[in-house]
Amino acid sequence: MLCAGLAAWLLVGWEHEMRRARLVVAGGPAEERGAPPWEAWWRRLRERVPPQWLCVPVAALVAVLAESVIPLVLGAVAVPLVGRRLRARELARARGARGDRVIALCGAVSGELRAGSQPGQALCAAAADTGGLGAAEAEVLAAARFGGDVPVALHRAAGEPGAGGLVGIAVCWQVSVGSGAGLAAGLERLEAALRDERDRREQLRARLSGAWSTVALLALLPVVGVVIGSAMGADPLGVLLHTPLGLGCLVAGGLLEAGGLAWARRIVRSGEGEGA
Repeated sequence: MLCAGLAAWLLVGWEHEMRRARLVVAGGPAEERGAPPWEAWWRRLRERVPPQWLCVPVAALVAVLAESVIPLVLGAVAVPLVGRRLRARELARARGARGDRVIALCGAVSGELRAGSQPGQALCAAAADTGGLGAAEAEVLAAARFGGDVPVALHRAAGEPGAGGLVGIAVCWQVSVGSGAGLAAGLERLEAALRDERDRREQLRARLSGAWSTVALLALLPVVGVVIGSAMGADPLGVLLHTPLGLGCLVAGGLLEAGGLAWARRIVRSGEGEGA
């Protein structure tokens, strides 16, 4: 079963990479029409059904095989937990993308200033190219075009996750207006500092990837044990779900699993905090 699952995963990944290669070579989405029908169906299914709801059919399958309602209850409980985890991952990805856009905004504004544009014009042109101002872009651009308080607008825009670099732009803007210092030079130094911070964060994430892999492996070991026991004919699901001793072992193992995962996550999180 493990080998079949791995083969299917590799096949799907290979088909995805081949489709990307065809799109790149063709130069547009017209080649997408030649994709197999099941790819379009699977893509529409992923768009309409959140991934966390896949816990329900998996739990239902295990409940049918084990002839017990307990896996179905556990699957229903796992839906909000998995959904929260997926949302946190999506927010982290959006935070990183927004930080990259802020870095690009610093470089674009400094480039426009070096080319001879006025600060307000440079900010408007750079924001249109990079989108680094986020949801508060209209307010910041209105302040830049009509002589408003640009630093205040930038401080408000910096409240979005990952947009903390806009505070540095606001400070550079305020200092340059008040003292006549070069805004382009300040933004270039800010861009370099933000890039260094992003590189350090990525290096730390790469160093901790091994620890996260260990946490995931430890979390999957009980499932692997149940699969091996089923393959050997020991009926571990029947023992765990239909006997008092098995239910006690299931509850104790679940508590130990949750405690171990929480402990391992705390260790890795502490490493991330010290590295940051």
